[in-house]
Amino acid sequence: MKDKENSTSPRILLLEGGPVDRADAARVLTGEGYQVQQLPLGPGVLRSLEDQSHDAVALFPDGAGTVGVTWIRTIRDRFPRLPLFTLVTPRRIALAIECLRAGAEDYLLLPLNPVELRARLGRVLERNDLDSRIAWFQDELAKKSQYRKPEVRSPAMRAALDRAIRVAPMRSNVLITGESGVGKELVARAIHLNSPRCDAPFIALNCAAMPSSLIESELFGHEKGAFTGAIARSRGKFEIATHGTLFLDEIGEMDLSSQAKLLRVLEEREFMRIGGDRSIRVDVRVIAATNADLEVMVAERRFRRDLYYRLKVVVIPVPPLRDRKQDIPYLVETFLDQLSSSNAVPRKVMSPEALAHLQAYSWPGNVRELKNVLESVLVSTRGARVEQDDLPGLLLKTEPVHSDSGIRPGTTLEELERELIRLTLEHTGGNRTHSASLMGIGVRTLQRKIQSYGIDIAPRRRRPRKRRAET
Repeated sequence: MKDKENSTSPRILLLEGGPVDRADAARVLTGEGYQVQQLPLGPGVLRSLEDQSHDAVALFPDGAGTVGVTWIRTIRDRFPRLPLFTLVTPRRIALAIECLRAGAEDYLLLPLNPVELRARLGRVLERNDLDSRIAWFQDELAKKSQYRKPEVRSPAMRAALDRAIRVAPMRSNVLITGESGVGKELVARAIHLNSPRCDAPFIALNCAAMPSSLIESELFGHEKGAFTGAIARSRGKFEIATHGTLFLDEIGEMDLSSQAKLLRVLEEREFMRIGGDRSIRVDVRVIAATNADLEVMVAERRFRRDLYYRLKVVVIPVPPLRDRKQDIPYLVETFLDQLSSSNAVPRKVMSPEALAHLQAYSWPGNVRELKNVLESVLVSTRGARVEQDDLPGLLLKTEPVHSDSGIRPGTTLEELERELIRLTLEHTGGNRTHSASLMGIGVRTLQRKIQSYGIDIAPRRRRPRKRRAET
């Protein structure tokens, strides 16, 4: 549907029903401040919903019978987020229940009671407006930070982003792995924004922050009366993310029961709300992320093996910040821009000495920790320049990166490459495979460069094997 008009009055489309019923309902709705349009069931209904902005649809199924139920299914399939009500007489409650099963949001009894109308219709419209505003806000936020390939320097992070861009146009599920705080959601957003689904919502759910008793309701929604406190029908994240992307962060924290239901959605592309008896078709791409070793969890029967293989169609490992310190200067500049704007403080400059300490620190909290440190420093530093003494004491205990790197202005590219390889091998204890992975090159290429530059890094010593007892 098109964007809503500037009018603040909700627009209600009245369908079918006799002229008297429609007139009476229109009078009550208008009296409560709603804008009303009346139409009989027919081709004009879908055209009106496509061409105009309606906040809800109210249908009289008494006269239409099974045709009205069919229209409810049609409207629900074409406009899954549009609230849809039925208006029935007290004698036709059974028909109202049938309409609810077909996808209606709620029913109202005729003749319309203004108090009941305000309570039930107003509550659903308010909730739907909140869902729409959340989706709109997330879309606008994504557009403002429209993904451009960041100025990453580390080969390992460059490889992760290249893989994200390559997989973006596909429909495949993606599993993003990495420590907490490395930026897995940013990689997921990069996939979404570079995919054909970029104009649809990107909805994120942190499974670790959600109690197991509520996660199914968050994912699939629930029907009115499904459990204590379910005073109205609620749509889940799968419905809100229709035609878009659902990002499930910390998927390893999901309980086994919810895992089984998630697996069915991935396989069948349909689900039922809690307390519902109607399957809802869904077209959503799922991107999952975890900081846990899912293979170990599968072996320990804490994660379903079939779900694991369904999620890991494409795996994108995101390296920790300590393995991509070349990216720290870019991240520092980016965060200083963002934080100075959001905190309404003047933009400050990081001194070379302070930056050297930032690059020397191991960052166990990864990018999230770096951002938090910069925000603290930004608001607490009085001068226009952040010096090393302005940094937290923990960071000052580490030696600056440039103290023993051997890299100075005028160093040639060959010398830089040789030093990078030497430092990486030193970091991995001489492990060629791990070093090649961190630098984004093949093991054979690394071996050739080691021989060409004459680099000699002793590998880690292995414990001697015990000799078998002679027989």
